[in-house]
Amino acid sequence: MLNWSQWSLKEQIGQMIVVRTCGFLFDHQIRYPAWEASNAQLQQWLESLNLGGVILLGGSAVELKERSHTIQSWSQTPLLIAADIEEGVGQRFTGATWFPPPMALGEIAKTNPTEAIQYAKQFGAITAQEALAIGINWILAPVVDVNNNPDNPVINIRAFGDTPELVSQLITSFIHGAAPYPILTTAKHFPGHGDTSTDSHLNLPVLEHSPARLAEIELPPFQAAISAGVDSVMTAHLLIPAWDSIRPATLSPEILTGQLRKKLGFDGLIVTDALIMGGVTNQYTPEEIAVMAVEAGADILLMPSDPIIAIEAVYQAVQTGRISQERIIESVSRICQLKDKLKPSHHSVSNFFSDLSSPIAHDTVVSILTRSMKIGGKLPIILDEAKKRNLIVVDDVLNCDFLDRHTPAVTIPKQLGYEIQIVDQNTLGCIVEDSRQTLLQVFIRGNPFRGTAGLTETAQQVYQNLLKSRSLQGVIIYGSPYVLEWFESQMTNDLPWIFSYGQIPLAQKLACDRMFNLNIEQDKKDKTFTN
Repeated sequence: MLNWSQWSLKEQIGQMIVVRTCGFLFDHQIRYPAWEASNAQLQQWLESLNLGGVILLGGSAVELKERSHTIQSWSQTPLLIAADIEEGVGQRFTGATWFPPPMALGEIAKTNPTEAIQYAKQFGAITAQEALAIGINWILAPVVDVNNNPDNPVINIRAFGDTPELVSQLITSFIHGAAPYPILTTAKHFPGHGDTSTDSHLNLPVLEHSPARLAEIELPPFQAAISAGVDSVMTAHLLIPAWDSIRPATLSPEILTGQLRKKLGFDGLIVTDALIMGGVTNQYTPEEIAVMAVEAGADILLMPSDPIIAIEAVYQAVQTGRISQERIIESVSRICQLKDKLKPSHHSVSNFFSDLSSPIAHDTVVSILTRSMKIGGKLPIILDEAKKRNLIVVDDVLNCDFLDRHTPAVTIPKQLGYEIQIVDQNTLGCIVEDSRQTLLQVFIRGNPFRGTAGLTETAQQVYQNLLKSRSLQGVIIYGSPYVLEWFESQMTNDLPWIFSYGQIPLAQKLACDRMFNLNIEQDKKDKTFTN
């Protein structure tokens, strides 16, 4: 048991801070220097401030194992090492298993809820096992938001579904899957970010629902997560006038203490969403954010702009009596209690590699992708000797880890004689009339900082022109079902199309194989496809 009583007040407050750093080993690999501490800076903070933990992004699974061990060695107090791995460890750290977005499970549940629940449990177990193998002990998942707003730009397919019943079932199974492992899970984003059309990374969304509506739609999945034994709940930067007309949920005592602690009875760890997000920084200073979050009832301040400023601000609030020392002790006690739950994971080299991207994990991902795939029109595309174009559209060509010269969306059409053309939302205007037979592959989904859920007016016009042309052979859409709905309203009945929730290479292979009728029989023999 950690003895927090031996720490100074500032060291106790330090345990309430989790900072972000790069998952890569070396400083020159840092991708977001405004948010990610250098090695020297991080080591100094961990050695002198008694920070509670770190959140990591980037790097391979193999180097994460070394990175997490090094970071733990810099701190005298065991650290929480967290990651936003809502789609499995491979979503953030290459080499590990990358699952389809959670909404793929919601799609399966529409016709086979028992199967979807089993997949969700495997999803939780595999994520926990792989996270522990590389030194992560805090999974910032599952997302328990009910995404019932098609225009939601930031939750979107990160949610398991669009009804509280469906989301509750699947997140419960995910939590149960992870439960046997010494690792923490997180329900987010309280009290529910699903019915917004604003990204809280950029601005403060307003949720104008009554308490009765919140109790009916937004809160049940959090109640289910608490009943399932979730360890922590992450706040949302949302303004909910029915409960607090002034402060965002993250900074509201009425919401975090009144609703989450008292009404829902949650006694685990309350962690803020990142405190560098526009949903709070557009209104408040870093000092005010830190103090108000603690006053509201948060135990962990995630990613403050500067941990020294945050610690000093909370310390001064205690000194002046604005925050009681008992309030700090409450949070530190919870943190220490959960840290005691986490046992170091000792993996031999052979176990380490067998715990990552196992055949079972691979087969589970393929099964989820296959069962959630949608198909329309007259497949397959019939090939001839004419000139052909593989037109790929992504959000941002500089930020799409799922696409490269070796990935199936590129290689399979190339083998069939298609010349590649890649554009993004900034270069859609480069698409001109082209007489070549065209395969259109669109990678669009909701993501933080994207700002929009679907297609811009410019994009719609470009796609309408393509759909009217005689050169378009087929369409593959990866990501958002809401984008698919628009395409379905525009496509002719016989135009071949495929939709996949996943954008990962496995999703690309399955979609391209189906579009061109490749390897289907062999895949069945290999049990790659699940009936």
